[in-house]
Amino acid sequence: MIKRAPFGATGHESSRVIFGAAALGDVSKTDADRTLEVILEHGINHIDVAASYGDAELRIANWLKGDHEFFVATKTGEREYAPAREQIRRSLDRLGVDHVDSIQLHNLCDVIEWDIALSPGGALEACLEARDEGLVRFIGVTGHGLSIPKMHQRSLARHDFDSVLCPYNWVQMQDPRYAETFDGLAAICKERNVALQTIKSLAYKPWEGREHTASTWYEPLTDQGDIDLAVSWVLSNPQTFLLTTGDVDVLPKLLDAAERAGERPPDEAMAKLDLAPLFT
Repeated sequence: MIKRAPFGATGHESSRVIFGAAALGDVSKTDADRTLEVILEHGINHIDVAASYGDAELRIANWLKGDHEFFVATKTGEREYAPAREQIRRSLDRLGVDHVDSIQLHNLCDVIEWDIALSPGGALEACLEARDEGLVRFIGVTGHGLSIPKMHQRSLARHDFDSVLCPYNWVQMQDPRYAETFDGLAAICKERNVALQTIKSLAYKPWEGREHTASTWYEPLTDQGDIDLAVSWVLSNPQTFLLTTGDVDVLPKLLDAAERAGERPPDEAMAKLDLAPLFT
């Protein structure tokens, strides 16, 4: 079984690997139910989904009708109060629940959008209202790209978010600018007990015209030995939670690797993977 750890200050003991339900955006109910069996087998008890992930919320709804206990986080990509308020309630309807554990402001990278979302009349206001009404328990913020660790620092200066999410893998951390801002964000999260979620653990390189052999927008690692190295590298940082790669066929290999994850692999071993950063 995959180990668990406190998810920030929420009081929830989450599996160190969180199921990224983007993988369910365009799969059949049969494939989704098979995926449920896989994550339960490995002890996953935390699901990350979003309003924009195709049919993913609908697929998750079938899971939540069972006897399985999950910490459920969804996301809104809206920036203004009224659309965000509507989207949060639509997500609850699609999930078939009266509340979720966490609502996250999705991919809050652009400076102008950031200001709109976190100012009066913005999406954060809708999240706070939903929390006051018991529709959500916690509020987080997510993002992609080189600037996002710094943006998350700004977000945490503006509001006491319960969680953040950003890219984290060996090759991305070879960029000294990114590494500096990520480490700065991690220090703030540790000091304030904010859950630090990470994505793109299995990113190999951009497709760059090659045939897409996975459902992810980038080419993922697929060899079990390579996946073992990449997953161990991320999970060797005790502060991080790892969100699974958005492909249901890669998922079992990632979960197997997480159960066997050990000490951080040396840089020499990681360099042999010939990874390319997604964000430059």
